[in-house]
This record gives sequence, structure tokens and C-alpha cells, in this order.
Amino acid sequence: MAITGRSDKAEGKIKYGMVGGGEGAFIGAVHRLAARMDDHYELVAGALSSSPEKATRSAKALGIAADRSYGDYEAMAAAEKARKDGIEAVAIVTPNHVHVPAARAFIKSGIHVICDKPLSTNLKDAIALEKLVKASGLVFCLTHNYTGYPMVRHARQMVADGDLGELRIVQVEYPQDWLTEPIEKTGQKQAAWRTDPKLSGGGAIGDIGTHAHNLAGFVSGLDLDSVLSDVDTFVKGRKVDDNVNVLLRYKGGAKGMLWASQVAVGNENNVKLRVYGTKGGLEWHQEHPNHLHWFPYGQPPQLLTRGSPAANAAAGRVTRVPPGHPEGYLEGFANIYTEAAAAIRAARSKKKPDKAVIFPTITDGVKGMAFIEAVLKSSAKGGKWVKLTA
Repeated sequence: MAITGRSDKAEGKIKYGMVGGGEGAFIGAVHRLAARMDDHYELVAGALSSSPEKATRSAKALGIAADRSYGDYEAMAAAEKARKDGIEAVAIVTPNHVHVPAARAFIKSGIHVICDKPLSTNLKDAIALEKLVKASGLVFCLTHNYTGYPMVRHARQMVADGDLGELRIVQVEYPQDWLTEPIEKTGQKQAAWRTDPKLSGGGAIGDIGTHAHNLAGFVSGLDLDSVLSDVDTFVKGRKVDDNVNVLLRYKGGAKGMLWASQVAVGNENNVKLRVYGTKGGLEWHQEHPNHLHWFPYGQPPQLLTRGSPAANAAAGRVTRVPPGHPEGYLEGFANIYTEAAAAIRAARSKKKPDKAVIFPTITDGVKGMAFIEAVLKSSAKGGKWVKLTA
């Protein structure tokens, strides 16, 4: 099943560069695969590592010309701006503390940005970057990739169409177990920077809690008003949180709960979302992404599947293959890249993208940072309700 409603590729591929994502980096490879899947992008430049040796090796392995392999993002932004064939977009896949300064450099150089989440390490920097992005008119895409799954899009449309009635309850969780032991002390690269507060800005709340928060808001369409939280660090000596429980109050009266943990033994990437209204409820599990459970009130439950006759148009436009052939993490990630490509192409012709094009923006990033700040503040106050400030 082909994706519909996408921009014409005849305008040419989007030449892009990457900051971070060199050898040994998990998320950089994911971004590159996502960018290649629908053939909208061409990787031509990079500042792939803070180590010159690794940056050079990584660029060579990826087929990036030597003169477009840079020692740092500032040199890259300046050089690419000056080139007639310079990059049109950049993917920032570094540890969190580099997101804002790198994005700022490329925005000032007139280059569109696709950035890994969370947006920053603090709300103040996020708000300042949002002002810069809005003033520039450039595309800024934040890769909350779970919003790219077809059945998540289906669920969002059902809520928007009123199928669930008035929303009452939103429950979302993201448990993992990979940090059950202090593997950051063994030199494990991914664990080392994620548990360093100077590099990550926080632990489970920023790494996966923001995904859960974003997913809940994306499907429900609700804006979060306030939180009451209990933030824990169970592994002795760890400098960031590894388990978070949060009560949620949404504007309009709906209530919810969010749990994010990296020490929940037996869980891999067990994202779950449940949304309940006056007319019915929905349930989606990321580890079974092609299924959406629908519970219409007073009627038998239904299993809606990706690519089937039950799937709505919102799911269909981001579906690639027929039902029964699994689509998952990489395809969902690729959908975000392809939506961003449509927006970038629209910007080329100074037009607005099609209304069907959806991807997380700089504003979603600011909301995520406001959520993190409120959660940490609530827990520090001994579990008191805290309103979000953005």
C-alpha cells in the first residue's frame, strides 16, 4: 500500500547533513535509515563526532566527501551556508546538551533542522530557541517518532472525530529495564551520557518520559495543565532519575497518569497508551504497533489492524505495505522524516504544506521541557501539584 498525499520528488532530493551520529552511535544510524526509506534525502555533510579521528572515519564510511566532514557544528553551519550546493537541512543526533547550540547555529545559517528529543536540557533555552525558529520561518522537526505509527494516527483521528466522546482518562507508560544495573560505570556509551546530568539534563523523565508525554498529547489532543510527581533514583550512585510516576491534570477536566522507568525488569520498550471517553476507549502497545484495540461502550471490543479495511485515512497515508507485513519502529521514524520533507519542499516554493502533513515541532519541544521542569519541581516539593509554565 503506497503512501498518499506526499510531495513530488521531482523537485530533487533534500541534501542534508548530520551533527553527531558517528561510529558506535545507535540513534544516528536510525535517523539515516529513516531519511533513506522514502528516498527524499541525500546525506552529503557531517560533523559526526567530537573526536576528529572518529569523525573522519565515520564520514568516509558513509561516503561523505572529505571536504564536507567538519570538526564541529559551527564550522559546518558556516561552510555549508557559504556553498552554492550547501545543505538544505541538518539532523542533530547528539547528546541533549548540544541540541540547542547546534540548532541555533544552523537556524542562523538559514538551514532547516530535524532534531532528536528532548529539545534541550532546560526550559529557558527551549523558549529562546522557539523564538528564533519562529522568526526564521524555517522548518524545525523534533523526532518524537511514536507519532509516526499508522495506528497512532488512526487513534488520533478517532479522538478528533468524536468517536470516544468527551475524554475523561489518559494513561500512558514507557517502562524499560536496560539501566537496572549501573552499566554507565562499565563504559557503556549510551548509558554513560544518558546518566550524566551535564549531557542529558535528566534521566528517565527526559529520555523516555517526554516520549510518553508527547504521545498522550498527540493522540488525545489535550493540553496538560498541571502535574503531581514522585521521581526516584533507585540505582545507588546514579546522578539522574531512573523511575518517574506522574499524575496528570489536563485542561478541560480530563485526568491521567504517566509512568516512565528504566529499571522495570522484564520491559524492553513497552510503550502503552490508553485513552477513555464517554463513548469508548482505545489502547495501543508500541511492541505490537499494527494493532489498535477499540472498546465502544456497550458493544463488543474490536481489534483494528494497520492496512485493513478498518484503518482510516489518517493511518492509510502513512502505511507502506499490505496488512500482515509488520511495520514498526523504523517505518514510524521514516514517516516523521517524510512529513518533514513535505514541509521543507513546501518552504522551497514559499507555500504551506498540505494540512495532512503532521510532525512534532519546536512548540512540542517546548511543551516537553515545560513538562520535565514541572515534574521535577513537583517531586522536589514533596509531591505537590505544579502548573506547567509553557
